[in-house]
Amino acid sequence: MRIRKASALAAAVFALSLAATACGSDDESGDGGSESSGGSGDGGGGEELRIGIKFDQPGIGLENSEGEYSGFDVDVATYIAGEMGVAPEDIEWVEAPSADRETMLQSGDVDFIVASYSINPERMELVDFAGPYFLAHQDLLVRSDAEVSEDAINEMTLCTVAGSTSAQNVQDSIAPDAATQEFPTYSECVPAVQQGTIDALTTDDSILAGYAAQDEYEGQFKLAGFDLSDEYYGVGVPKGETELVDEINTALQKMIDDGSWEQAVESNFGPANYDYEDAPKVGDLSVVEE
Repeated sequence: MRIRKASALAAAVFALSLAATACGSDDESGDGGSESSGGSGDGGGGEELRIGIKFDQPGIGLENSEGEYSGFDVDVATYIAGEMGVAPEDIEWVEAPSADRETMLQSGDVDFIVASYSINPERMELVDFAGPYFLAHQDLLVRSDAEVSEDAINEMTLCTVAGSTSAQNVQDSIAPDAATQEFPTYSECVPAVQQGTIDALTTDDSILAGYAAQDEYEGQFKLAGFDLSDEYYGVGVPKGETELVDEINTALQKMIDDGSWEQAVESNFGPANYDYEDAPKVGDLSVVEE
């Protein structure tokens, strides 16, 4: 992790500067050593973090045209970083597509990932998780004037995205006769629902609430209210980084206790009238183990 590497380097530079002083140098060799260490992320005491997030999920993790980032996961990650002594300007945000998250952690491309990352037993074989910090459920996003029932869903066409099992879950659980139409991304599904090209988009309700909360869609969508699965979001970390897991869990619990967690939920999902769950018990992964 870069925080520990930077701190170790700072300690080494400090030791070298003491050695130079002991040799009788009259110049500002200690200051010179601090300046030379700045390029490694120390820079006089500051640390850096590379955090994986989503770039294309409104309300969760979104990069705008000016290169600014917003969303619940961004707020969570920023809070964690702050508790680790890392300022927002020292965070490098890295896009973490769903299919690449385990590989990014295993290869060291990021320090940790906060990207609507559902904890499940298969992923726990490959990476470790802090949290959970949020409980989502699979649901459907429909137009605000749509009549929604299990029978009605059987007559619907659902958006599906390559690599997603959400539409199949709907067919398996409540609507075996529902049709599907594949789109490249969820972001392209939303205007299709708006225009009536398809009837519903299905994925985690937190993601759906984020889309519904966008200004351009205000009042146009609603969540159907089907809790088709339990999706416990966790912070992904490299396998074996138990100290980092503990550090993140401490930060998450503080975020919940001081009200920052609820504030982040309200500010990112509130406009969609999202009926969110209470914060889950941080550190309890038994809820997702089989």
